[in-house]
Amino acid sequence: MPPRASHRLPPGPPPAVVEALRKQLPARDLQALGVVIGLRTAAQQVENAVTQWMAGTVGSPARFQILALLWASETTGVPHKDIVAALGVTRATVSGLMAALQREGLATSSVDSEDRRNLIANLTAKGRAIMEKAVAANAARLRSALAPLSADDLKTVSLLLQRIRQGFAASSGRNDQPRPRPKAR
Repeated sequence: MPPRASHRLPPGPPPAVVEALRKQLPARDLQALGVVIGLRTAAQQVENAVTQWMAGTVGSPARFQILALLWASETTGVPHKDIVAALGVTRATVSGLMAALQREGLATSSVDSEDRRNLIANLTAKGRAIMEKAVAANAARLRSALAPLSADDLKTVSLLLQRIRQGFAASSGRNDQPRPRPKAR
């Protein structure tokens, strides 16, 4: 699967726009705008890097997410509906991704013996081997990318990002807090 072309955000608005905003907005609002622009640029850079990493291991972040779910389930398998919920995508998207993983011999799907309406996905031995290599390779890349940050820095960034998400969720009238996952049966 060829890597997706990376998208690039400009590092900020053009100078004329910055000047017009400086005349219109208080300093705190300009500072907040700078944070949002920096956050969006960093998020895009992270997305581009992770997409590139996944292209070199399992093909894409979505494929990695599915394979990771199957890998973590060990031999119990994962219902397709749980994959849909975990990825936050449509059944059709999961069906397409699962079909490709099955064609490549990385995963299987079988009818649930307790409820024939459900499909259960499992990782093949080939899929497990590829997933273990992907986890090791991507963990090394992640370690390298975040090496300049101490454990305290990582904790602080995580807390700040959580507060930013909460602020944006509140401003849009939505509650975008992570929902608890259903318990495995």
